Amino acid sequence: MEQHVRVLAILNIVMGILGLLAAVIVLVAMGGVALIVGSDGDPDGAMVGTMIGGIGALVSIFVAVLSVPGIIAGYGLLHHRSWAPMLSIVISALNLLSFPLGTALGIYGLWILLNENTKPLFREGATVSSSV
Repeated sequence: MEQHVRVLAILNIVMGILGLLAAVIVLVAMGGVALIVGSDGDPDGAMVGTMIGGIGALVSIFVAVLSVPGIIAGYGLLHHRSWAPMLSIVISALNLLSFPLGTALGIYGLWILLNENTKPLFREGATVSSSV
């Protein structure tokens, strides 16, 4: 099960990084659209540009806030921290809503983390057969 935990950790980190990358892309794209819309000198265009930029910023913050815990959980799983399984179970349950990749990752994560053979890896003072 240790190999499965390592794979889950890496997948959580990768998905988190992809989420952060998506947040940056949304921020840049919406900011660019807001700049284009607001630059024509029309007062209504400026207002709409401000709204588009604000919505883009909020969406970016939302996606980033949802992505960071996956990176933290992946780190904790890689280093066999005692808090990592509970955080990863919560993240895996939330991933079930993100069809199709998140659903697959969520099912895989729940299968691994709820397995009785995985629990000894995260006990305080547990020895890990290979170093990370």
